[in-house]
Amino acid sequence: MPVQQLRELMDEASVEYMCLSHPPAFTAQQLAHHVKIAGDRVVKTVIIELDGKMAMLVMPATWRVRWDRLSRVLDTDFVDLADEQEFQDRFPDCEVGAMPPFGNLFGMTVYCAEVLTEQPELAFAAGTHTESIHMKTTDFLNLVQPVVIHQGFVRPGTQKPAWLQKNRRKPETRKESALAGY
Repeated sequence: MPVQQLRELMDEASVEYMCLSHPPAFTAQQLAHHVKIAGDRVVKTVIIELDGKMAMLVMPATWRVRWDRLSRVLDTDFVDLADEQEFQDRFPDCEVGAMPPFGNLFGMTVYCAEVLTEQPELAFAAGTHTESIHMKTTDFLNLVQPVVIHQGFVRPGTQKPAWLQKNRRKPETRKESALAGY
């Protein structure tokens, strides 16, 4: 059981934590709602393919990945969201979508959003959709030793770049621009 493996790791390291049972949460946002804490303190675990290798991104539940920036900060030509079928065997005792952010236990490099490190405590799925673990951020960082990155993520409410907006206005031609002055 993933919860047991995590508990053993944290007990061996003398880390304080709390394990909670709650109604099924299939997203990190739902987990935040069920355990009644801010979404910025709930870890979203995203599995990516990075130059042909699986890696783990951990970030606040309320944030989104900016793939173009992530590619630049990781200095790679190829970074993409991994397909669940391709990685579910790497997490044998975990329910799909409930992987804990301990990629080091599963042979994966972990990349952590810097903004997550500024939170005093974190909560995350513990391998099932009905169990979560809550712990101090400093303990999480010491146990996982993630690569902390400051770009590649976008906070909630941030406007999408113009090229991603659905209803963006077409650029005017020179002729239209010139006529607009009359």
